[in-house]
Amino acid sequence: MSDDGGTGRRTSQDRRTVLSTRRLEAYTDGVFAIAATLLVLNLSVDGIGAVRTNAELVHQVSALAPSILNVVISFLLLGLLWLIHVRQFEFIPRVDTTIIWLNNLRLLAVVLVPFTTSLNDEFSRFLIGRTLLPVNFFLIVFFSTWQWFHASSPRRRLVQGASAEAVHNGRVNAASALAQALGVVLLATVFGSWAFLLFAVDPLVALVLRRIGVIKPTPDGVVVG
Repeated sequence: MSDDGGTGRRTSQDRRTVLSTRRLEAYTDGVFAIAATLLVLNLSVDGIGAVRTNAELVHQVSALAPSILNVVISFLLLGLLWLIHVRQFEFIPRVDTTIIWLNNLRLLAVVLVPFTTSLNDEFSRFLIGRTLLPVNFFLIVFFSTWQWFHASSPRRRLVQGASAEAVHNGRVNAASALAQALGVVLLATVFGSWAFLLFAVDPLVALVLRRIGVIKPTPDGVVVG
């Protein structure tokens, strides 16, 4: 711990960043894992009635396709958001109170995913039923973006080991993901879960941003966000 002119007093930087990320990362990993596991509770064979032939079973299982699709979408998106978390914290060795609370708010949204997935499955014919899940994911992306912008602020110096280009690209990628998440919310009002296909164009968006110079080449090839 550094001091102020040999007096033994902590500097303002030391007082603000007093925690390593080890326990925060372990806690976050656990919450993501539990939320992803609980998604399977949305799938049940209770709705399958008497089955006498293979054709009848195929028909009954086919009726579960929307539920399976919702679970798959939510699971894949949670996996993607966890990957973003992992990439960001490779370059954040210490955290301040703001990051801890932003992470807690993000995890609050994460634990609601099984509920909003179930709501989307059961009540997708209603506007709120089909939009709360996209709103849920928008909030996760929002807090993740806010967290990275806070950590990568030059005056806070919480990001270490990443080049200026990598930090910049991480900010661009985070803002792009947030814009896409908002687009999914808007499209979901009409198309429901199919609106999540908008995330499939992310590689194309990244390519365009790279071509026009918004995303900068990094000397070390580091990818953040």
